Amino acid sequence: MYDRSTLSELIRFARVAAGAVVIDVYPGDGGWTRSFSDIVGPEGRVYTFVPAEVAHFKNDPLGSMRALAKEPGRENVEAVSADLVAMREVTQPADVLWLHLFYHDLHTDLMQARGATAADFNRAVYEQLKPGGSYVIVDHAAAVGAGASEARSLHRIEPASVRKEVEAAGFVLDAESSMLANNDDPHSIKVFDPSIKGDTDRFVYRFVKP
Repeated sequence: MYDRSTLSELIRFARVAAGAVVIDVYPGDGGWTRSFSDIVGPEGRVYTFVPAEVAHFKNDPLGSMRALAKEPGRENVEAVSADLVAMREVTQPADVLWLHLFYHDLHTDLMQARGATAADFNRAVYEQLKPGGSYVIVDHAAAVGAGASEARSLHRIEPASVRKEVEAAGFVLDAESSMLANNDDPHSIKVFDPSIKGDTDRFVYRFVKP
């Protein structure tokens, strides 16, 4: 998805280090889980967390992550699943929680089917991070003023809206980056549109638990 330099920069931004405990939420094809596994090493731990809300998908995301955890050298990876807000039942307190292109989904019917809201999830993250831990969010940007209104239709969310929601849970914005910004993105088309797919304007936030 990103070139090697950008991948390295994102990982540095997230402050993933040797010995860290990382929770990778809705890990997709497992690329980030593998990267984190390599970095945290044998003294660290990576929980590749598949929300129960999506575990039933035909591509079997939980099965794929369980297979990943059995790859040679992945002894520090554990594939887990639970309702979004029950994350603490299957993970241990973490140094970093990573959320890549997923936050907007917290505002969709699918992710709210079991009653969880973005506010509920943010509180669950707050409870599961260690003091000083990082909550890192990368997502597709919506236009200024859109809030979360285009999360379902365009799979986008306004950065300022995310910041407001996360800070309401007690987090403090520690850093933001424009490394994935694209000023040519019109913000008015779905992120899967061929004209913008893979090159959307994306915001990068790092919040910390005080």
